Formats: sequence, C-alpha cells, structure tokens
Amino acid sequence: MIFETMDQLRRGWEGILDISQNDVRVLDESRLQKSLIDDLIFTAVFSPQQELREAARWLIRRAGAAIGILSASIQALYEAMGRKEVKGFTVPAINIRAFTYHFSQAILRAAMKGKVGPVLFEIARSEIDYTQQRPAEYTAAVTAAAIKTGYRGPLFIQGDHFQVNAKKYTADPAKEVKAVKDLIWEAIDAGFYNIDVDTSTLVDLSKPTVKEQQHLNYSLAAELTTMIRDLEPAGVTVSVGGEIGEVGGKNSTVEELRAFMDGYLEDLRKSGESVKGISKMSVQTGTTHGGVPLADGTVAKVKLDFETLEKLSEAARVDYGLSGAVQHGASTLPNEAFDRFPAIGTAEIHLATGFQNIIYDSSNLPEVLRKQIYDYLKINMATERKETDTDEQFLYKTRKKGFGPFKKELWHLPVETLTAIGQELENQFSFLFTKLNVNNTADIVRKYVKPVDVPLKRPAAL
Repeated sequence: MIFETMDQLRRGWEGILDISQNDVRVLDESRLQKSLIDDLIFTAVFSPQQELREAARWLIRRAGAAIGILSASIQALYEAMGRKEVKGFTVPAINIRAFTYHFSQAILRAAMKGKVGPVLFEIARSEIDYTQQRPAEYTAAVTAAAIKTGYRGPLFIQGDHFQVNAKKYTADPAKEVKAVKDLIWEAIDAGFYNIDVDTSTLVDLSKPTVKEQQHLNYSLAAELTTMIRDLEPAGVTVSVGGEIGEVGGKNSTVEELRAFMDGYLEDLRKSGESVKGISKMSVQTGTTHGGVPLADGTVAKVKLDFETLEKLSEAARVDYGLSGAVQHGASTLPNEAFDRFPAIGTAEIHLATGFQNIIYDSSNLPEVLRKQIYDYLKINMATERKETDTDEQFLYKTRKKGFGPFKKELWHLPVETLTAIGQELENQFSFLFTKLNVNNTADIVRKYVKPVDVPLKRPAAL
C-alpha cells in the first residue's frame, strides 16, 4: 500500500523502526523485510505528496544503513585492478529501466547465490528522463531491494553516460554544461558514488591532430572531475569514468587514449596536485546502444573488435593506472561472447537492452499491457520513425520510452507476474555473472571496499 498521511506512515513503522535525531534503528528486521519495505518503496515512488516521498526515501536509506547496506564507491577496487593486484573478472554495470525495486531484487538474488562482489546498478542521463526516475528515487528502490532480499554490504550505484549533448552544447555551451553539473550534484546527494562523465560527444575528428580532436573532451572531463571532487562526501572518493569514443561511432585507438589522458591529467594538475582522476575509460569497439534492429525485429550481429579492446585495457592500466577499458552496448551480443571480456582484461561492461528485451518479449508480460504500450509509442513517438522502418524496427528502437509513461502499470503488475519475469531476469544475471567470472568475488570486494556511512539530513516532515 501507499501511506497517505504522515500519521499513517508513523503508525506503519511503529515497533519496526526507531527514529531519533538523524538516524534510524531497526527494531524488527523481519517485519521490515516482509511488509514495511514494500509500503515504504511504493510510497517513495508513487505518493502524490512530496513530503511523504522524501520521508519514505530517507527511512529506506537510513534503515538500510542500520543493517549494513550502504551506497559505496568502487574506486578502491578499481585502483587495485590498475595495480594488477586484482584481475580475472569483468564488472557488470546494469541499467535498470523498469520496475527498479523488483528488477534489483533479481540482480541481488543472483549475486548472493553466486557470492558476487562487484555489480554496478546504473542509470544514464537519458534514461532518468524517459523512465521517469530521478536519482533519489533510484537509490531508494535499489536499497529497498537489498533490504527485501536480505542482502548486506555495499551498493555500487552509478550515473551512466552523464553526457553533454553535442547539439545543445553548440547552441548554448554554458547552459548544457550547467545541466550536467546540476545532475551530478543531484546524483551525489542521492548516493551515486560512481559517475561516468561522457564528453566524448564533443570529439571533433575534423581537427588535424588527435590531441586537438580530443581537446574539448578531456578539458571538460577534467572540469567535471574537479567539481565531483569538491562535492564528494568526506571519506568517499567517487569513482569517475571518462570516455574517448562515442558508442556507435568509429573504433577507439590507443593513440586517442593517450591523447585524452595526457591532456586530461595536465588540466587536472592546474586545479591542484591532489585532484584524483578517472578510474576507467569507456571506448568504442564496434557496438551500438541497443544493437541494430533488422526489418523483422531481430538484432544484427555485431563485429566487436576484441583485439583493440584488449590493447586499450592494457594501455590504460600500464600507462595510467586505470582499471582498464569499459565496453558499452554489449547486452545484445551472443551469449558465447561474454567470457571473452574477462579473458582480455576488460574492466567493466554495460548491459541494458538485453534485459529490456527479456521484459518486453516475456510470455509472462500481459499481452494487453504490451499492446497498450506499443499503441502509445506508435502515436507519441511517430516523429522518431524513419520512412524505411518496419513496425518491428520502430518498436524495437522506441519501446524503451514506454517504461516511463507506463511506470505505474508495470510496478503494479500482479505479484505472480513480477515473480515470473524476475526469475527470467535472475536466470540471465546468473548466466552473465558466471561468464564474466565475478562469482566468488565478494571477499575481494570486502578486502578493498570500506563503505562510509554518509549522514543524511532528516526531512522536515519527520
């Protein structure tokens, strides 16, 4: 249920939580896990009253902290990977676009079953808009899922592709950079202690030298990194990622990596000797976000350049102490490809559309709801349709934008439906965790990552 008043909310937590000053003590963990957490997260997401949403989110995060669930930075682990103290696995970064509370439970069940340590829960700047999930809501949903499943430990929540839009930047650079900075501020306040800065959209391949091509990219990335260092909470070093090649563009080169890093580090030094730089580098090796849909709605096979990816990862570690290269747009690759990523030293892999496809193509998703979403897209996203698109191609490319308008319907599907789809997702997560070799890495994370309990100001309504 959704709590409708503050008095109802207070009665709901009575005997389960104890609230004093800026903290929460859990009195009855069983009741919190079995029932209260469901009511809190649905209030946090769907209450029409802002004060109730804020109160529920605060209660979720502080109750989580009380039982050992904390937002954390993956920085220390990535530094160990850069020193080659830790190797042999690729960290999965999973974009969650639909029913985040239930989706996250599937991830965590698979992670606990496999004793997986590093998993990044992420959402991109564009996804925040079209899935209608602001950072504070996203963090609350992932934390609530951890409480629900019995997970304990750090939660690595990541801002993916906090991207400068090239067209908007050309029209008004200051306004577009401010929009990204405002989002970074909002995200860090919400417990996003891992942020991928994406200024690769500003790479200008018409320039005569590689350094000139990358100049705007690395200089703005350095500016945003410095801002992040100013905003990060005491005791937390936010893991920052950079990007040298826009996904879907030309393949990256080691020369571009070095041009970016040398210029970036030079600009950082101007801000102060102690400013810590990025921990990883996103590159382009032949993929596109979501894959390329064919006329029948299937996805074209990708020719991913594993040799280039390996060279970029090695150069990133040896020359600059980074964890390695990051592969985007990989979830629609054939299943047999995934074990190659840890074999060649890929630090991180981003996965999104493949899970979206599981949801939309599931026999457990009610056909009536699927049709409602598709009918909505045909009307409201018609301007995004190319003349050559078949219905299947158009819907494949736009159906990600159905998650926001139908968010309430998806979250409120019958329990048995959510459970069945959740099991399909969990099975795929378990498969990928095995392929990426992250099973039995929980102890490695415990060794390097020491989460900090960052104070959260109690909402005025409480």
